[in-house]
Amino acid sequence: MTATPKVRKVFELSFDSEPNRRDTEPGNMAHKNKSNYSAYKERQNKRASTAPTSATPISTAPAGAAKPLLGKHKKPQEIYSLEEANDRLYDVFKNHDFNLVTHEQRRQLAHFYRLLMQNQKDENFTRLLTLKDIAIKHFIDSLVFLDFYQPQFPLLDMGTGPGFPGLPLKIKFPKEKILLGEGVQKRVNFLKKVREDMHLENLEIIGRNIDAEFVYPVKSVITRAVEDIGNTMQNTINCLVDGGHLIFMKGPNVDPELKLAEAHKEFYSLEHDFKYTIPKTPHERRLIVYKKIKSPPLDPIDPIDPMED
Repeated sequence: MTATPKVRKVFELSFDSEPNRRDTEPGNMAHKNKSNYSAYKERQNKRASTAPTSATPISTAPAGAAKPLLGKHKKPQEIYSLEEANDRLYDVFKNHDFNLVTHEQRRQLAHFYRLLMQNQKDENFTRLLTLKDIAIKHFIDSLVFLDFYQPQFPLLDMGTGPGFPGLPLKIKFPKEKILLGEGVQKRVNFLKKVREDMHLENLEIIGRNIDAEFVYPVKSVITRAVEDIGNTMQNTINCLVDGGHLIFMKGPNVDPELKLAEAHKEFYSLEHDFKYTIPKTPHERRLIVYKKIKSPPLDPIDPIDPMED
């Protein structure tokens, strides 16, 4: 009698499902890769190292006492109305030569700005609190690469946080299927609220971290300063289809990650390395695009002997 091979069980995807205990443990939370170079953090460290020592307050707290968490959660001082936010976005976009959205899409971005800032009163999702900063460093930054590169769909935004770049991309491509992957429950709840309030269709929210067990097929995966390139290659190996693309939105100092990513050249090939700046700003960016060449082989499994048992 011919032996019947075992079938490997794969992760069953349930859209909008709440994260299970495994997904909400601190070690599994989606997070930004703290090992990545950050120009912002470097500037902050330089300021701290060059600040006059006399300006440093002397702590009177007893030794070993817990330090207060200062400056962790900043709240917006002003939230503009939808009409005024839309008008101000028009001015910022015009001043930065950004014309990739229609009038209606700009209005949707204004709506998203208001939801983000209203949520910021209670949750700390962004350090950007002015409309100008959000317009430049969130909205334009999420979309400006479309000037020279077009992603394929379905598209997965891995580690989307409060929705960047996935929600601006959804607004730009309302009919295309986009998945937002996020492992922190409070962010998942916010994304669902945005989807409901803005009536966004064909938008799936995955309430878990994306790893090699995630197998829903997508043609593109995009990340924005989430983790290093090699880790993303490993975590998306079973959901990105052969011929699909990994799109990394990085800063200018990504070369060490590219070097380490060569360890995965059997499955991925570097296709594009675009260097650009956010228009009329000094903010440098790199868009790194890898093409998936092939999938790894299935783990060898011993066939079942029907005569056993």
